[in-house]
Amino acid sequence: MPTLHPQLAADTHLLGTMDSGTLLLSRNASLHWLILVPESEEADLLDLAPPQLLAVMADCRALSAFLKSELGYPKVNFAGLGNVVPQMHLHIVGRREGDACWPQPVWGQLPEGPLWSDSEVRELRDALTAGCGLRVND
Repeated sequence: MPTLHPQLAADTHLLGTMDSGTLLLSRNASLHWLILVPESEEADLLDLAPPQLLAVMADCRALSAFLKSELGYPKVNFAGLGNVVPQMHLHIVGRREGDACWPQPVWGQLPEGPLWSDSEVRELRDALTAGCGLRVND
């Protein structure tokens, strides 16, 4: 598992690892905001070698499908920004009409919201383990 940038570590819960990297959950429980941190020194997704890019995208697709099928989100936003945190990290965010900042993008728009409880994080981790192959490193 790569060393996480301090800002990512401060803003998220560690869920576990996927084939392509580390999976995090934003601490703001207003919506399901997953963050995949690929195991790479590259800063940009499109700079990955084709085999690694395919693995990262396969994990992102699985997470998107999970958000839609298991959690009922009709829309999933996907982005790799990195303007503030230089470590490559990809946002996979479940969205629905009427959520905390709909229809605006979540970046810079999501109001401070409730925090995930330990039991909610465990439940999500268990569901991702069963549904997406998440591996939990206890």
